[in-house]
Amino acid sequence: MSDDAAPDRTFQYLVDAVTDYAIYMLDAEGRVSSWNTGAHRLKGYAEREIRGQPFATFFTAEDRETDVPGALLRQAATDGRIDVEGWRVRKDGGRFWARGAIHAMRNDAGALIGFAKVTRDMTQEREAQQALIESERRFRLLVQGVVDYAIFMVDPDGIVSNWNAGAQHIKGYAAKDIVGQHISRFYTPEDQAAGTPFRALEIAATQGRYEAEGWRVRQDGSRFWASVVIDAVHDDDGSLAGFAKVTRDITEKRHAQLELQRAHDQLAQSQKLEALGKLTGGVAHDFNNLLMVVSGQSQLLRRKVADDPRALRALDAIEASARRGEELTRHLLSFSRRQRLTPESTALADRAPLLKQMMAASVPPSVRVHLELGHDLWPANVDANELELALINMAINAGDAMPEGGVLSVVGANVSLDGSGPGGLCGDFVALTVSDTGTGIPPDLLPRIFDPFFTTKDVDKGTGLGLSQVFGFAQQSGGDVSVSSLLGQGAQFVIHLPRADQPPAGAVEAAPNAGSVRILLVEDNPEVADVAGRMLEELGHRVRAVSSGAAALGALQSEDPFDLVFSDIVMAGQPDGLGLARQVRAAFPELPVLLATGYSEAAARIGDEFPILRKPYKLDDLGSAISRRLAQR
Repeated sequence: MSDDAAPDRTFQYLVDAVTDYAIYMLDAEGRVSSWNTGAHRLKGYAEREIRGQPFATFFTAEDRETDVPGALLRQAATDGRIDVEGWRVRKDGGRFWARGAIHAMRNDAGALIGFAKVTRDMTQEREAQQALIESERRFRLLVQGVVDYAIFMVDPDGIVSNWNAGAQHIKGYAAKDIVGQHISRFYTPEDQAAGTPFRALEIAATQGRYEAEGWRVRQDGSRFWASVVIDAVHDDDGSLAGFAKVTRDITEKRHAQLELQRAHDQLAQSQKLEALGKLTGGVAHDFNNLLMVVSGQSQLLRRKVADDPRALRALDAIEASARRGEELTRHLLSFSRRQRLTPESTALADRAPLLKQMMAASVPPSVRVHLELGHDLWPANVDANELELALINMAINAGDAMPEGGVLSVVGANVSLDGSGPGGLCGDFVALTVSDTGTGIPPDLLPRIFDPFFTTKDVDKGTGLGLSQVFGFAQQSGGDVSVSSLLGQGAQFVIHLPRADQPPAGAVEAAPNAGSVRILLVEDNPEVADVAGRMLEELGHRVRAVSSGAAALGALQSEDPFDLVFSDIVMAGQPDGLGLARQVRAAFPELPVLLATGYSEAAARIGDEFPILRKPYKLDDLGSAISRRLAQR
């Protein structure tokens, strides 16, 4: 063996030892002239089988038809080297994806003597790459196919870099109009001024994620309530590559949540009213009976001490306290919607002078009262007495809010509501706007001002029931009341009262004095029976008192005829006052009945069936009620 042959043999050993690559030689005509172990393993041919075979043997039929092998060799001969990649065929007909290079070999004179070919099986790598490409394609299709979510990327500076169909659907921008723009474009002017978009990206960058809900702006300028998630996206080396942003339009969900919360609030309010109504109703009857005794006895004493100034002052104090107690109960009943109202068609313009006088008397002299209740106002179906009380209560509160003086105004307007407002009212209403120029109401107190006993005044300055009466009166009348206020800019209350479907009734003439008549008094409370009897006698009537409905029926059947039955409604035993009135009407159709009560569930159901005198009543009111009842006989 020569010394030159040893290096050649060593190189051959080296090439044969490589099994992951097919390394072989082609002669100048493109026939296989050498073959290594790697070529055998990769392509399946033994050296004796493949030596002398054309290069085209390893190509697919499609490539051979278009002479791809010849073109590759010609280009390699021209360029000296060419990288190749494509499907190749093994001896058994199986295909694999090959990647390699063809090098042209030349002798010292520059003549082409053949080609060196290196090939590697890249099938698995290609399949993985194709799977990744397919996965990315499917992911893009998935993201683009989502229309309920806006899914897009932004760079570290907040610039939009891609855009899906959901983003266009929700925000209105086409990709060509928004890619390259900053995400602050989607925020409201208020949020932009507050730096909200930049703060969101900062939080996502430092904490990895940002979640929020808020108003966002579409391309057309309209707003929607959005749920937003921003996730930071990092490169393999951990550096911030940008942000993935997902936005969902949850405007309808928010509206549903608000409606649910409003329903919960209404339920809580209803339960509060029910509990308060039961509590008030439970004590109103007994409390007003006590006030009836105090007030009645005071009125009777007044006529006997007319010449004693000290006694008169004492009686004034007693009667004022009784009236105060009556108002407290009345306010509670109004708030809980248990107050018995007698609504009637009322022309507010006709009552304007009286209302202005009453309100002016309820505020300091430095407060000017202004009323605009024109004759073009629709008649309102309202209890005029309760309306007067509501306006007085609001006037008192307005006066307290204007210690240095100001203007209290009441303006009426005809409005037709479609049910879309906060109170859900639908139909024709007379709206009374009561506004002042006072100090205003703090925002945190606005939701509570109609609650009973809630007040910001000193203990001896108010009960916290004035506005609760306004609320209860408006609700029980079939309307509503709302309030708006800004600190330092006064407050504005709007009471909606239902439009009456009948014209206002004419003035009612006072009934003539009935003279002395015989009255059957039915009252189961001895103290109230005593004072009521004495008041009737003070009016000149003859009184027969009994303590139950059964006793009253017995007296009607066995004694001399009566001219009127005056009965309490709530009494122990059967029948109660209402049952008695109905039996009297059936048995003695010509005998008038007048009922009295401090409060009862039965009274609320009576309606116009029988006239009712509310306890505690005054002597003059009792006399007028009896005269009217006898005149209707």
